[in-house]
Amino acid sequence: MPLNPPLNRRLRMALPGGGGTGFIGKVHRTATTLDGRVELVSGAFSSDVDRSRETAADFGVDPERAFNSFEKLIDDELSRPAEECVDFVSIATPNWLYFPMAKAVLEAGFNVMCDKPMTVSLVQAEELAELVDRTGAVFGVTHNYTGYPLIQGHRALWDGEAEWRAGAFGLCLLVGQRHFAVMQMV
Repeated sequence: MPLNPPLNRRLRMALPGGGGTGFIGKVHRTATTLDGRVELVSGAFSSDVDRSRETAADFGVDPERAFNSFEKLIDDELSRPAEECVDFVSIATPNWLYFPMAKAVLEAGFNVMCDKPMTVSLVQAEELAELVDRTGAVFGVTHNYTGYPLIQGHRALWDGEAEWRAGAFGLCLLVGQRHFAVMQMV
């Protein structure tokens, strides 16, 4: 598979969130880098700058591109030459922050990959859609479980693409999956 034509390089991603004990940011960081087509190059991993830099080092990110606020991350990206800037910002923070962050990213001229739910209201979603139309930026909403092998296998069965004999399981009416996370009490 070609590497992100016409760029022929990995896409550069910034990630606000995803440090410390946060769960979903780690999921997104892992999922976006599984196929080697995306690299994490910048982030706001903690409100404590030292902790953010430690996390950056753990993630293979230059600690100089680790920030203690989303605003500082965006300001830094805007100051960089185009060949160093991120291609998109993946927002993996608590849901109530998706809208203000996505709006700021779009207004700054960057593409957005946002976790679901995109916003907490239809009014906010419509405002983001208008910004996308006005800026020409790309806006994606993740449904990250679609990339899991179990789900892809189910999809292949559903679409009749699996190499198993047709009808081996009878008529499929529903495919379900459960996700369990182990929470550590501190």
